[in-house]
Amino acid sequence: MTDVVYEDNFSERQEAILSQVVKNGFVTIEALAAQFNVSAQTIRREIIELSSRGRLQRFHGGAGPLDTTESARLDYQTKRSLNQREKAIVGRKAASMIPDGATIYLDVGTTVEACAHDLTKRPGFTVFTNSMRSAMAFDPTEHNVFLLGGRMAGRDGSLIGDEIVQKLADVHLDFSVIACSGIDKDSRVMDFDMAKISIKRAAISVANKCFLVATHTKFNRTALVSIAHLDQFDEVITDTP
Repeated sequence: MTDVVYEDNFSERQEAILSQVVKNGFVTIEALAAQFNVSAQTIRREIIELSSRGRLQRFHGGAGPLDTTESARLDYQTKRSLNQREKAIVGRKAASMIPDGATIYLDVGTTVEACAHDLTKRPGFTVFTNSMRSAMAFDPTEHNVFLLGGRMAGRDGSLIGDEIVQKLADVHLDFSVIACSGIDKDSRVMDFDMAKISIKRAAISVANKCFLVATHTKFNRTALVSIAHLDQFDEVITDTP
């Protein structure tokens, strides 16, 4: 991947930091300080400035790209427009692997929504989800749809809360369809939103089979917290071989 060039008046080091964020997803202050041979405080100041100028998102111990953070999720239509063809391919593949009449958990995310829209073409599913948008895709006269309630976390229609984890613990699922923010070089499946990690893990633990859905853009990227290891999924479904 080539380095990103920005028209704004950034220093050479700031441009390099932004390029690292675009390339790798989450970057740590410690690693950046070692790369540029400066203090952690210097890197922290650079990250604060870049965050204030709307170019990246600050996290504890590092920074990540805006397109995987809550602030970007508020602009839902923009996020949904990214990689539409790839998401449609992934969603179609995942839906085709789920048999009629199955009981399914659908995670939050636009790639999972693509799967939901393909599933709605067949009747008879029982669906558990904390995504208002995925739930609304189904016709309740043809499917049993359970919206797992909690606090609304953003304009993407996602719901979070301990009550969702508790509800999933009592459910037996045939399939869980899980999304992520990145898959790092050590095959850790990662996400930025800590409030959703426990929900994803709960859904993985109670399913007979678990699918990870991710476009090729999610590979070799890091995020803030590990959801699971890649080998904990029965299928990893993407848009490329």
